[in-house]
Amino acid sequence: MKRTLQILNELEGSGVIERYAIGGAMGATFYVEPLLTFDLDVFVVLPANVGDLISLAPIYEPLRTRGYAEEGECVLIEGVPVQFLPAYNGLLEEALREATETPYEEVSTRVVRAEHLVAICLQTGRDKDRERVRIFREQAELDMNYLTDVLQRHGLEGKWKQWTP
Repeated sequence: MKRTLQILNELEGSGVIERYAIGGAMGATFYVEPLLTFDLDVFVVLPANVGDLISLAPIYEPLRTRGYAEEGECVLIEGVPVQFLPAYNGLLEEALREATETPYEEVSTRVVRAEHLVAICLQTGRDKDRERVRIFREQAELDMNYLTDVLQRHGLEGKWKQWTP
């Protein structure tokens, strides 16, 4: 994964993406025991484009020229399936802005804060997200004041109360 992160940093450095942060189950492993996952979810802010349609072609094209191929919803980078997820709402945009700088095998990267990962799980609302919220509550050191603020800003307090008896 070290080389994969170096490639992501190169994409950011060259302006292909404005900012990225690791999220999803792989992001969660920075805070809790490893969760089963098959890909690396990377939330991205793309350079501004004309129109409302978000295209990942500006990411895929330079990766193709380096010999990395698409596999379903992912691009296989150094053996790691990477799924690029544009920040399409306020919560994801905030999660990217507030992501934590974290070294991984001497490579600088950013990881979505645990509190934002919880909020994203609540917003997404799948059964596996409910389980992840439970795991975060049991294993992660959540800043409850910060989490409360995030949930209030994004209208997720009701879902939190439903999911956390």
